[in-house]
Amino acid sequence: MKRFQNFNYRITLCTFLCVCIPFFAMAQDDDEDKEQDGDKTAARNQVDFNLGGGLNFSLNDGNYQFNLGGFIQPSFISSKTNGLERENQYNSRRTYLQFSGNAVKEKVSFLFQLDYSLPEPLLDAWMAYHPYEFLTITVGQKQTFLNNREMMYREDRLQFTNRSFLSNNFSNTGRELGVFVSSKFGDSFGIAPMFAVTSGDGRNSFGATSRDTDLGGIKYGGRLDLYPLGFFKAGNDLTSTDLLHEEKLKFVIGAAASINNGASNAVGEGHGDYILYDANGLNNYPDYTQIYADILFKYQGFSLLGEYVNTTASNIDITFTDANATQILAPTQISQFLALGDSFNIQAGYVTQSGFSFDVRYENTNPEFLNNVNSIVQKASAYSFGLSKYFVGNSLKVQTSYTSLNPAIGLETNQFDVLFQITF
Repeated sequence: MKRFQNFNYRITLCTFLCVCIPFFAMAQDDDEDKEQDGDKTAARNQVDFNLGGGLNFSLNDGNYQFNLGGFIQPSFISSKTNGLERENQYNSRRTYLQFSGNAVKEKVSFLFQLDYSLPEPLLDAWMAYHPYEFLTITVGQKQTFLNNREMMYREDRLQFTNRSFLSNNFSNTGRELGVFVSSKFGDSFGIAPMFAVTSGDGRNSFGATSRDTDLGGIKYGGRLDLYPLGFFKAGNDLTSTDLLHEEKLKFVIGAAASINNGASNAVGEGHGDYILYDANGLNNYPDYTQIYADILFKYQGFSLLGEYVNTTASNIDITFTDANATQILAPTQISQFLALGDSFNIQAGYVTQSGFSFDVRYENTNPEFLNNVNSIVQKASAYSFGLSKYFVGNSLKVQTSYTSLNPAIGLETNQFDVLFQITF
């Protein structure tokens, strides 16, 4: 275990150095260029801090900008399953630290983000190039746009204390390693096409050692978002709630699709969780397809989000569960390895001018094969009620929620959450 942890620390340190050193080098080069040109006017450097915005460094008249920030989420969870004793938990649900930067003239930016509530803290480590105002090309590990809309929002910007069951059943952290291309066009009618090619093994996809390599092929997919009445206000597109109170009705319609060639994790965000074989005893991982559709309305504090997902598996015609090719994969057995089925989530809310938010959510999930009791995805429905108080925008808030999960097989579970958030 100690050797495993040391390896991860080395990977984290190396990633940090590879992402950040070029920025400091560019800033130093800019200083030297000014000296060589005989510029006797000293470059103005500024440092400031604000709650939610972190510690900001502006160097060389704003040509190089750095930010150090993060957030913590102390929480209390009380859950009760029918027939069982109540369980209470006190912990820090998330403990984020991030370092980001932007080189204005070079049109380059980066983000390095960790969650110290996880045993493997590295979440994001990427560098982006912005050749045009409407185009961004990102390389590294980041939060992908190939999932449902809620999974595109960072964990400190959620409408409820936690993500929906739709998000949790068909995704993990939503981070992937690869190349991401995103763009935005238009004004009164906005179009935002996106495309990504990733490892298909989620975050930290190459494992803990050099022998723990990426499995299967690549994952590729895209998303298209349409804004028929124009884009949301700046910053109001970072969450499903209408914190900034859109004066005019705005909404976005989106669809995303991806195919993971050779998935060895239930939702395609990991690897080595299972092994399937072909007739020759060689590894034969199934292909995993995810299709999402969503719509989000915002108007004067009101918001309405609707999401749908459908997942399927392919390349499983002649597949065996053992290397000797004696136990063929049964027709519905693949649902024990992959999260297969469909689900929808509808959530609505209203944020008052004084910062109180009243929210409600309903969702329903159906497995692809109803007769397989061992399926990862099980038939269930759930509803949630939330009450939040935003003190300083999304930077300082208290959230509470009550959720009732009603599975078709199993016992009803009721959960009450309280979450405090401080973003610095």
